[in-house]
Amino acid sequence: MAAITQFPAAFEICKPFMLTDQQMQEIVVRLNKEINMGLGRDTHARAVVKCYITHVHDLPSGNERGRFLALDLGGTNFRVLLVTLSSDSDVDILSKSYVMDKSLLVGPGRALFDFIAECLSNFCKEQNIDKEEMPLGFTFSFPVQQIGLDKGILTSWTKGFKCEGVIGKNVVELLQHAIERRGDVKIKIVAILNDTTGTLVSCAYKQRNCRIGLIVGTGSNACYMERTGNTEMYEGYQTSNKPNMIVNTEWGAFGDNGVLDFVRTSYDKRIDQESINPHKQTFEKCISGMYMGELVRLIIVDLMEQGAIFKNLKSQSIYEKWRFETSFISEIESDEPGHHRNCANILDQLGIRGATDNDMQCVQAICETISTRSAKLVSCGLVCLINKMNAKDCAIGIDGGVYRFHPKYHDLLVDNMTKLLRGSAKFELLLSEDGSGRGAALIASVAASRKK
Repeated sequence: MAAITQFPAAFEICKPFMLTDQQMQEIVVRLNKEINMGLGRDTHARAVVKCYITHVHDLPSGNERGRFLALDLGGTNFRVLLVTLSSDSDVDILSKSYVMDKSLLVGPGRALFDFIAECLSNFCKEQNIDKEEMPLGFTFSFPVQQIGLDKGILTSWTKGFKCEGVIGKNVVELLQHAIERRGDVKIKIVAILNDTTGTLVSCAYKQRNCRIGLIVGTGSNACYMERTGNTEMYEGYQTSNKPNMIVNTEWGAFGDNGVLDFVRTSYDKRIDQESINPHKQTFEKCISGMYMGELVRLIIVDLMEQGAIFKNLKSQSIYEKWRFETSFISEIESDEPGHHRNCANILDQLGIRGATDNDMQCVQAICETISTRSAKLVSCGLVCLINKMNAKDCAIGIDGGVYRFHPKYHDLLVDNMTKLLRGSAKFELLLSEDGSGRGAALIASVAASRKK
């Protein structure tokens, strides 16, 4: 792949995205400070990295058994799963995905939960479990303040959602009421969790030293095992006999108070202003799949207007906001060196035909710049959490389309984390096997057994 330095105009635009080692070390320090503020009772209210307690103290033992429903809501698609835990290594999962109309994402909250309840009901009937009493683990991948294992207050919508009447409400209660309004299935929501928590728990089921759960997909977030004595927002933090608790950092909001402005670019600020949640989820907007493609598009458009790329070629599509999908980055970076088949196909979809090899090499280099910065920022976050736990040997469970499908993201994380840690800790990155489903079922199993 061509280096961005071969393209002077592109290099000038992309230079602010190239994080130095010193900047990365400073990001680790600043995130650690924000996390401590989120954990502290006296500082939590003004903290932007909220570090919500999850009430999940225990990781799986391997002895979990039974059949459980799981619901995974975190984007425009959601899934219903029937998970059977029958032995340490035998987990059977039946699942079905449902697509939500975009109107549900911004309409009344009641309509959203009624639709989910309808899909739950249909799934149970298809699996012939509509007459059984089924415990359900609810993976709800939005910022939630948990006040119990089965009580979660939505603090803000992200990822394009903006449903009325939900912020400040217990989302478990809203969904349970929607289920009960139908009255045709016997489902009890016994636990609510974030997708990061599900990822951590799912990976810990097989890898006992897993202590961090990470999502790098449409959005980005991470959770980790914190000492219970440090979780001051937990009422029993001083007297609990449980040594640890999973903390949901909600690190997507890191920088909302300006502490990341020293590495944000003019393009990051443009995307923020044009998003449906300006001045929110600053870190996430520099990292995640919802925004990476748009960053590439904005850079390409500016280069076209300078006459530095695609000379004499016209395209209306490239001027459409959000038209350059983040999946295009993964495809373009999957091209073999010296070949541009994927890049040419994508440009063709965008109405750009007849691009030169030099043009396509430039596009590849821009994509590489954006994905490298994303991985560097995530590496800073993970190293911060490893240092926070003082972990010497730590597995990290990871899910999300950016990590799963980008051909170089794993290696970028390994290289940058190794550089930042300087030999102070060993780590292993694990691709999660359906963390949102399996993890929700495992936590539902623990919750159901507690209730019994």
